[in-house]
Amino acid sequence: MDSGYYAAMTGLVARTQALDTAAANLANAQTPGYRAERAYFRSALLGPDALDSQLGQVVNNYGLLGGDHLNLAQGAIQQTGNPLDLAIEGQGFFEVQTAAGLRFTRDGGFHRSQKGLLVTAAGEPVLSATGRPIPVPPGEVSVGSDGVLSVAGGAVATVGVFTFAKSVQLTPEGANRYRAPDGAKPALARDASVHQGAIEAANQDAVQGTLDLIVMQRQAEMMQKALTIFHTEFNKFATEDLPRV
Repeated sequence: MDSGYYAAMTGLVARTQALDTAAANLANAQTPGYRAERAYFRSALLGPDALDSQLGQVVNNYGLLGGDHLNLAQGAIQQTGNPLDLAIEGQGFFEVQTAAGLRFTRDGGFHRSQKGLLVTAAGEPVLSATGRPIPVPPGEVSVGSDGVLSVAGGAVATVGVFTFAKSVQLTPEGANRYRAPDGAKPALARDASVHQGAIEAANQDAVQGTLDLIVMQRQAEMMQKALTIFHTEFNKFATEDLPRV
């Protein structure tokens, strides 16, 4: 009985967390550069405590939700006509200097600041391939697929597009920017290309996001109902069976 109760409880916790993730994905389906998150489960047999676990612990710990992984699939590239809007095709992120430190984003909705720098919508400098702010002098701007930004035919800087090793997990901050773990070193992307006058949409489809939300909600309701049944059985045992002992 206790194993069934704990199984239902951990199932409800996992489905509730997955429901929050599905809701966040759907809410940001129209956010440029948003990377959807996908829940994954931690296996009791393969978890970090597997070597120290006894059979009873493995049975009663179950597989809990391990967290969320970013879905790095490509989003649709939408033309905007703004020469300073940039979209990445392939793996990689723009690097941005913020008050909290370096952050990474796929949202290429940039503009020229009053100081003549390429900045985000929040006014934060976009960094070059060498990690420096990018000046944008007056004149006609052209950005090549390799990220080279030119003004009036003269190359000014290369917009940095960076990637990380597969083992590095970026931490979301807000809707569409990410923080690298301490010590992680970004590398220049080799296979990514930059599209000028375009923005990458979120890689979360609104229809699929709605379906995911409904499924997670139904599963959470099932786990809640199971908990109610077990709780009723416990009360019956306590009020009817224990007095007979």
